[in-house]
Amino acid sequence: MVVAGVGLGSYAFGVEPLLRMNVTRYRLTPPRWPGELQLRMAVIADIHACDPWMTLQRVEKIVGATNSLKPDIILLLGDYVSGMRLVTEYVSSKDWAAVLADLEAPLGVHAVLGNHDWWEDKTAQRRRHGPTIAGNALKDVGIPVYENDAVRLKKDGRPFWLAGLGDQFAFIGRSKSGRRRYLGVDDLPGTLAKVSDDAPVILLAHEPDIFPKVPERVSLTISGHTHAGQVRLFGYSPIVPSRFGNRFAYGHVIEEGRHLLVSGGLGMSILPVRFGAPPEIVVVDLGKA
Repeated sequence: MVVAGVGLGSYAFGVEPLLRMNVTRYRLTPPRWPGELQLRMAVIADIHACDPWMTLQRVEKIVGATNSLKPDIILLLGDYVSGMRLVTEYVSSKDWAAVLADLEAPLGVHAVLGNHDWWEDKTAQRRRHGPTIAGNALKDVGIPVYENDAVRLKKDGRPFWLAGLGDQFAFIGRSKSGRRRYLGVDDLPGTLAKVSDDAPVILLAHEPDIFPKVPERVSLTISGHTHAGQVRLFGYSPIVPSRFGNRFAYGHVIEEGRHLLVSGGLGMSILPVRFGAPPEIVVVDLGKA
């Protein structure tokens, strides 16, 4: 039992989080997405750049692997900075952004921010609004960051909308009783109000918690944040950073005809451990082949 425990611990700390990187593929045609509109999306979530767990060299490998997938568009789902204390060195936003600038796709690279991009920015926390250091770093290298905004794009002459939601847990506060509470900068109605025609909509939301409020107008919601719980056994994650627990912990979720994809992400938070939830780049092929 001792030997088995040591072996599993070594795997969870030293093998799965550092040496494995899956490419997880989905092919689907969700409601309100025309089958003839074929779009390949590569999704990168939760990098959490830091030494020794997510070095710049590893981010470079992620960029290279993503480019090799030949996506039409690349989506970055937030949490580029690390919130862990068990690190040997933090990686500056300027440095990881410079590496992400090498991502290539015909329809561009598009980003939203995550909770740690807000939480680790003490200046933004004090003033209770952006911009954030992480957001500015992405913009400085030419990657647009969406906060309750939408853009109309075209693939093979066919239009679609990409909408990016502001983070739902951007600010840490306290209730009158002293309990920790989170305040978001998200505005779902305001975001979707910027969609001005009937072209299909893809929604980027760092946390999947918004999904019950997402209307049928949205063809697909894509999220990260959960890391699939970092420990996942037989399709169950004991701890999930979501008020909905395992309901939106990982993978392709369909509820009342609405579709959600939750990436397991690449980095780690709180503890540098992954077991049954290997780091992953997600590839989504929309439309009928």
